[in-house]
Amino acid sequence: MQRFLAFVGPLPFIALAIAAAGLSLGAAVLVHEQLFLPVLSGVSSSWRYPLAGVALAASYFVYGLALLCVAPALNGLLGGRLRPYRGSAVSLTALRWYVHCTLTLVVRYSFLEFVTPSPFAQMYYRLMGMKIGRNVTINSTAIADPSLIEIADGVTIGGSASVMAHYAQGGYLVIAPVRLGVGATIGLRAIIMGGAEVGDGAKVLAGSFVLPGTRIPAGETWAGIPACRVNLDRGGASSVDGQEST
Repeated sequence: MQRFLAFVGPLPFIALAIAAAGLSLGAAVLVHEQLFLPVLSGVSSSWRYPLAGVALAASYFVYGLALLCVAPALNGLLGGRLRPYRGSAVSLTALRWYVHCTLTLVVRYSFLEFVTPSPFAQMYYRLMGMKIGRNVTINSTAIADPSLIEIADGVTIGGSASVMAHYAQGGYLVIAPVRLGVGATIGLRAIIMGGAEVGDGAKVLAGSFVLPGTRIPAGETWAGIPACRVNLDRGGASSVDGQEST
């Protein structure tokens, strides 16, 4: 029975991903048939194939831009806006998290890389419920649970950095909000876990791992796995918990 449930359980979410992608592909097919095909029909054979390739690529971007709106619309319709939660990963309460994850992942893995960083990506995150301030740079698509992430003014998230508002603990699924304060910087490939808060002007250096529930005070620099406070001087030396290193 457990094997059967493990096989059947993902099917509704696969269907949801198909629905989101399919509706968006419908928009792409419409544009391709109504706009591009009539133009291509009057082109000579020597130019038809390269221009057809360009038309298909343009249609793909129509799909992607449509998906940036379709996925948030389905997320709102199906109650995918998240709330803090700690409990079983198999429950009606956790269902909205699966909906939210499915619609986040289908966008991330099929199109989001092409518009990151850009206002289009931030528009999508806002539609999914993320609170984003002014002059924010998000140079990563590894953003999970956007409806429980708050990013204040002037935040920079470096390439391939991960920010997620969930984690597993003691056999439970924990969904906890993440807040990045004014002017905070998250370095390349750093990881910020659920329940963490990065204070105003604080920095998380590249490759660091911020544990769940961590509170980084304003203005501090943290680094390491797990991340802890470090002091950097102009000569390149650093000290961690009172111990100096170079």
